[in-house]
Amino acid sequence: MRTPQIPSRTRPRRRLRAVLTGLLAVPLLAGPGSPAAATTTTTAAGAGAAATAEPAPAPCPEVLAGQATCYGGQDRNGAHYMIAIPADWNGSLVMHAHGGPDLTEQSDPERSPEDLARWSVMVREGYAWAGSAYRRGGYGTRMAAEDTENLRRLFVEEFGRPRRTYVHGQSWGGNVAAKVAEIYGRRPGSPYDGVLLTSGVLAGGSRGYDYRVDLRVVYQYYCRNHPRPTEPQYPLWMGLRADSTMTTAGLRARLSECTGFDLQPAERTPLQQRNLDDILAVTKIPERTLESHLRFATFTFRDIVHNRLGGRNPFGNRTVRYSGSHDDKALNAGVERFSADPRAVRDLSFDSDVTGAVSLPVLTLHAIDDPTAFVEHEAAYRASLEGARSAGHLVQSFTRESEHSELSASEYATAMSALATWVRTGAKPTAAALAASCPDFDAVYGTGCFYDPGFAPADYASRVLPRPGARHWPALSAARERALARRGDVGIAP
Repeated sequence: MRTPQIPSRTRPRRRLRAVLTGLLAVPLLAGPGSPAAATTTTTAAGAGAAATAEPAPAPCPEVLAGQATCYGGQDRNGAHYMIAIPADWNGSLVMHAHGGPDLTEQSDPERSPEDLARWSVMVREGYAWAGSAYRRGGYGTRMAAEDTENLRRLFVEEFGRPRRTYVHGQSWGGNVAAKVAEIYGRRPGSPYDGVLLTSGVLAGGSRGYDYRVDLRVVYQYYCRNHPRPTEPQYPLWMGLRADSTMTTAGLRARLSECTGFDLQPAERTPLQQRNLDDILAVTKIPERTLESHLRFATFTFRDIVHNRLGGRNPFGNRTVRYSGSHDDKALNAGVERFSADPRAVRDLSFDSDVTGAVSLPVLTLHAIDDPTAFVEHEAAYRASLEGARSAGHLVQSFTRESEHSELSASEYATAMSALATWVRTGAKPTAAALAASCPDFDAVYGTGCFYDPGFAPADYASRVLPRPGARHWPALSAARERALARRGDVGIAP
């Protein structure tokens, strides 16, 4: 067992390797995927195998030079990871769940070092940090949650059990971290003490991408070039044909051809400007992230449908009424319509929808003008916890920022401090208290404090056109999740 470079008075008590190995032999909650037998075997064997892959010393990101000792490695499931332990370790650990999902075929060895550099504020604040790149790219929320838990166990095996352990999820990683809290944080003797969700995609997979479904069909109605009439046709819920060779550059060229989104307004043709205006007005997607949302609705949808759900369709728009264009009647008559396959919805829901059944302190941080994960995701998450009668465990905070991938370091430090104090003392923070304490951290980081304590997001349906039944939260109840887990033949395979 390695000895982290911390003062002996803060060094956490070690567990015996034999005891931990016995714990790792217990299968994790049934399945991130399908089929059940394969999932359960992978989960139990994978977790135990992961704990035998020893971390090796690795260079820290430049921003942490001289401030921490870093380690890297790859667990037996193939997931690359990075660990950092500050010289002045406070004895607690932050487990990081990254966003995306990335669409690399294998685990990306560059992902975790990049994440460590981006959220180095956690280490600078005295926390050990560990982040998994997950065992593969592509969609799989429960798989990513399992890989995060595997890395936590590996950390305990190598460095001892921390005083406290927090899980932090950013973007899609917010969905992952929320599932970590629900799957591993509710058991007696939970290894997790608190949850930080930042810029989170918190409406879950079965509803959280409906606005991208709408973008995909509305775009095609106006542009007719994805696919072109001369190309092989396919239903738009696929995102893209499985065998398509389209690249992101090729998609960008088509978007530019239709809308001139990358041109100055004076350089666009009248038709390009009208197409752009109609697409943005109907979908409510910000112009600055139109391309990234269309990429998701193309390439990530292809991964979800073809690689994770066996070609089945989890998306529907049969009853949606589109509005805001120059001719809504023509749009609704001409847009492509389809209905979801109930089994595909079930599998995507089991994999990614939150149940709201949390018993840990959960603090969220979200930019009000987030152009990627709209702030209304927070309304969906609160509604899910209210539906599960767990909203007492939730504190939400909002900032007057227009970013998604990275918020102010001063605010991350504020949030971690508030969460740690809540866990330690039991006193819930308030949005006003967060705003009041941020300047102290900004004196160190100088990145600004933009809290808006009085803000509350509107209902999710105010931003995302609802499907039948989609106003009821949570999308997946804890009882339904348990029933599906017992079946074992549902979800997305790791």
